[in-house]
Amino acid sequence: MVNIQQAGTFKLGNKTINRMGYGAMQLAGAGVFGPPKDKKEAIAVLQAAIESGVNHIDTSDFYGPHITNQIIREALHPYAKELSLVTKVGARRNEKGDWLPAFSKPELIQAVHDNLTNLGIEQIEVVNLRAMFDVHGPAEGSIAEPLSVLAELQKEGLIHHLGVSNVTANQIEEARSITPIVCVQNQYNLVHRRDDALIDLLAKEGIAYIPFFPLGGFSPLQSSTLEEVAISLNATAMQVALAWLLQRSDNILLIPGTSSTKHLQQNLSAAKLILPSEAITKLNNIAVNI
Repeated sequence: MVNIQQAGTFKLGNKTINRMGYGAMQLAGAGVFGPPKDKKEAIAVLQAAIESGVNHIDTSDFYGPHITNQIIREALHPYAKELSLVTKVGARRNEKGDWLPAFSKPELIQAVHDNLTNLGIEQIEVVNLRAMFDVHGPAEGSIAEPLSVLAELQKEGLIHHLGVSNVTANQIEEARSITPIVCVQNQYNLVHRRDDALIDLLAKEGIAYIPFFPLGGFSPLQSSTLEEVAISLNATAMQVALAWLLQRSDNILLIPGTSSTKHLQQNLSAAKLILPSEAITKLNNIAVNI
């Protein structure tokens, strides 16, 4: 059994959680749409994650849609007290599986209630508002109106903490002027380092940064340098990429996803991998040389 405690802990809201978590996106079918090929294995992955000490699961009711949260409920309910379930709202799926904005007040309220119902809980630990001005990455635009809707639901007790996702630095500043923000969830990995300065700023403020697609997402990271470092450390390339993120900043929380128990254990094993300084230098140069 992997000891993920070696990766350390960080505060998410008022909970101290293990920095090595799990992202549930891949529990749905192909394209994060429809049911999984192997529901039994999906349930086994979730249970194995908890058994390994994972106490932070990232999900959303638009994964599937609805299916991923329903699998989480079937696998883990009633939930351990220390488990933080973190979800996202602000998007929806149509019958073809397209990702569409869902920023209106009725859509946001419905999304929160759908998450509560399908997860089987009365309060969501953290809800991230995902900005959808551009599906493929952060783009400027005011998030004040939708975030204010979520802040009202927070006052009603349906949400404990709020975060933001797929956002710019300006949007984070706007969000923090409306309500306390406990985390930022943006794309970030060895080669996609647009948020370098932002991560350092958030670390000073004690705000968690949660990189999605830490291993490249739908297009896995590929680099000869990454492969060379992995071989030298007797590790997989993905373990090295995750270990690099853990050593990048203490406020980074990882949520690598998988639908395989074998790959889950491989990912979690990155918690014990310490990268020497010369390896970090080589890895840092990957983004520079792209």
